[in-house]
Amino acid sequence: MIPTSAITNMQSRKFKEVEHYQSPSRDYFLLPFKFHRISVEKEVIVNEVGDFLVVPTGTTTRIVAGEINSGSVSDQELYADLIANFFISESALPDLIEVLATRYRTKKSFLDYFTSLHIFVMSLRCEHTCHYCQVSRVTSDKNKYDMSRLHIEAGIRLMMKSPNPHVTMEFQGGEALLAFENIVYAVEKAKIEAEKYEKKITYVVCTNLALLTDEMLLYFHENKMLISTSLDGPSFIHNKNRHKPNASSHQLAVEGIKRCREILGSEHVSALVTTTTLSLEYPEEIVDEYVALAFRNIFLRPISPYGFATRNKDRNKYEAEKFLEFYKKALGRIIQYNMDGYFIREDYASIILKKLLTPFPVGYVDLQSPAGLVNNVIVFNYDGAVYASDEARMLAEMNDFTFKLGTLGENTYEEIFYGNKVAALSEVMTNESLPGCSECAFQAYCGVDPVFNHATQGDLIGHRPTSSFCQRNMEIIRYLIALMDKDKKIEKIFRSWITGKS
Repeated sequence: MIPTSAITNMQSRKFKEVEHYQSPSRDYFLLPFKFHRISVEKEVIVNEVGDFLVVPTGTTTRIVAGEINSGSVSDQELYADLIANFFISESALPDLIEVLATRYRTKKSFLDYFTSLHIFVMSLRCEHTCHYCQVSRVTSDKNKYDMSRLHIEAGIRLMMKSPNPHVTMEFQGGEALLAFENIVYAVEKAKIEAEKYEKKITYVVCTNLALLTDEMLLYFHENKMLISTSLDGPSFIHNKNRHKPNASSHQLAVEGIKRCREILGSEHVSALVTTTTLSLEYPEEIVDEYVALAFRNIFLRPISPYGFATRNKDRNKYEAEKFLEFYKKALGRIIQYNMDGYFIREDYASIILKKLLTPFPVGYVDLQSPAGLVNNVIVFNYDGAVYASDEARMLAEMNDFTFKLGTLGENTYEEIFYGNKVAALSEVMTNESLPGCSECAFQAYCGVDPVFNHATQGDLIGHRPTSSFCQRNMEIIRYLIALMDKDKKIEKIFRSWITGKS
């Protein structure tokens, strides 16, 4: 029953005069765009395909009010930019609307071939005891935690059913090298199947490098395999974060990186930083370590809220603001190295910059809409369970199987990729239609992560104002735009990061 007070309010509420709802008289038509204030003096406007303009604060109000005058000397350049970048049009339907449509399709072309990245968790065993481990690793003597060859074969069969002609087969752990014989088995089996299905396969091994042997290096070289490792900074940080009993994990990682470069080539070796509370105090030292080891790129990423990381809150839990402070200081150091003549890029910024400055899509799962889970990545766990993403697999190690899609050898490709769970997920995988995202100026540059939302907020859609995913991405995107607007030298450096030309 409606309260009497509510009825009284409805009866007393009056519509404004019709003139209030009429559009202002303009010499142009508005096209869809969003806006965001990036500083006191400046705001950025962004159209549907991610083209942006940095303009004086208040310009959005003037555009909407129809106050931009093509005949005014002060507005001529702005008017031309607004027309050229599809913010306004001189006709109800722009003459070049098909160009805009083509650019939108190009931005979304990562969907054309469906799943590319297939992660095989070869073993849960590991000889490190990293306090931020995102999977509940087991000690190295528990062989029952290796992926069986039946599951390896079933995973390869599903990979071959992907419509994508170029797939990536990534071996993870635990420590993947503890199951090296099974890696060899998987690669040889995949090579045979790839010939049948006319697919190209890229092989990636994720490893801490502590167990690397000459035999392994020779095999990786013969098969043009890529190596992804972890380097959290100088030894006093890395050894604390990535503890190995009775050994220096930092020394083993550095030696392994050098050996891989000698045999495989520098372009076949990459490293990642995981930022703990200890790391937050040393942004410049971490960057310096990467430069000292002659890296040309560094990927600064926050801790993930999964697995062991959640059990060590004192060392692993921090607010988004703390990470952003760390990130900006580290990015400043990286920019300074570039200004001094040493080319090194920050990978997360580079991904965002590609979305900002080019018409092309990116393959990074966390910054895709529709979300990259299933569309771009699938995970085959050591026990045969199939998950929608690597983070979904990590969540399962906390006994949350929300994103388990099936089991290798038991469920068909259609049941896994087109089943009820994926159908339900697809409703929350597009940020164009999510509350808080649909009206955000940075929507075109961001992504959506229902697994993160579920893990941190207990909801697949999530609540944007309290989401650390949202807070981090909004501020990093704003900061990158503001830096480019402030200093053209920085913009030139940023453009070199996405072209690879210093």
